[in-house]
Amino acid sequence: MTATLITNIGELTTNVAAHGDALGTLHDAAVLIEGDRIAWVGAGGEAAAVAARFAGASARAHLVDAGGRAVIPGFVDSHTHLVFGGDRADEFEARMTGTPYAAGGIRRTVAATRSASDEELRARLAAFVAELHGQGTTTFEIKTGYGLTVADEERLARLAAEVTPEVTFLGAHVVPAEYSERRVEYVELVCDAMLRACAPHSRWIDVFCERGAFTPEESRRILAAGVAHGLEPRVHGNQLGPGEGVRLAVELGAASVDHCTYLSDDDVAALAGSTTVATLLPGVEFSTRQPYPDARRLIDAGATVALASDCNPGSSFTSSMPLMIALAVREMGMSPAEAVWAATAGGAKALRRDDVGALAPGMRADLVMLDAPTRVHLAYRPGVPLVHTVWIGGAAL
Repeated sequence: MTATLITNIGELTTNVAAHGDALGTLHDAAVLIEGDRIAWVGAGGEAAAVAARFAGASARAHLVDAGGRAVIPGFVDSHTHLVFGGDRADEFEARMTGTPYAAGGIRRTVAATRSASDEELRARLAAFVAELHGQGTTTFEIKTGYGLTVADEERLARLAAEVTPEVTFLGAHVVPAEYSERRVEYVELVCDAMLRACAPHSRWIDVFCERGAFTPEESRRILAAGVAHGLEPRVHGNQLGPGEGVRLAVELGAASVDHCTYLSDDDVAALAGSTTVATLLPGVEFSTRQPYPDARRLIDAGATVALASDCNPGSSFTSSMPLMIALAVREMGMSPAEAVWAATAGGAKALRRDDVGALAPGMRADLVMLDAPTRVHLAYRPGVPLVHTVWIGGAAL
């Protein structure tokens, strides 16, 4: 079994509160990796003795000197739409000159995606995955939703499953143009043939519960059908205005409700009293000029908050979790520590994963070494490529 001993870590963020502060911060620290798992974390002065006690290859661990750099868990991006064709840069340009955002542009991407071959979609997806990894994202979710036929949604789910176990069936993204006068038929298709085709490749089911997309009643029916097929629910909600998405997500025990831009006091209280994670997507507000979600309000109420990129061609064409951290700190009332936690441990909770998002013995060895002395630099130096080295499952990229 291969082993790696990382020493001389200036600041180690473990997300294990037992180490001290809420982020389990250690200074002058070390990490021992065996195979694809964390074997030990602790004080740098103990590293050599600890490594020597481990049997086999650990006594001859490959040594990495962090040189005083900071190390954090790999980012967990719990909301992306990475399998698609086409480009919508013209929409972005129009928004920047005054045209308001509307969800209808999704249909343009649907048309481009349907016309793309599997090979084209697979190659583009591979490029996005490399982009994610290069920016420190080690776990990510991918949604379907740009096919909206049985065959096209099935192939998007299948292609996504080639690169992540966190695949979400989102046939209920919008009603496609050919069903614009036959909504009831489309909802039936999503709940029946489309769901049956996509469920074998998926872990999750999602619905865009929003004006211009799906009503609360339609959303409830679609999510219930997914649960009946063994999928776990998540919800797009409260993005474009007040609505019932948050309360529906909490009612159904969804893992997360994503966007949460427009929340009532009752919405906030419902989230605080539930296990449903409020996943905030500040890249959307950056790209659409909508108001940013109020993360401070959610955190102070006791809700669990995650950050994700929502990487998609229409409303947030960025895969940068460091940018999400910087935006959350600058625009959403989060401290740097809260934002880093939300982008790592918070994302893991939104995916109901207990093997990623923190650095502790037995967890996956997904780590990011920053070219900086502290995690604060992720917000302090926005736009600067600070990722020095990424390990995924113990292997350095």
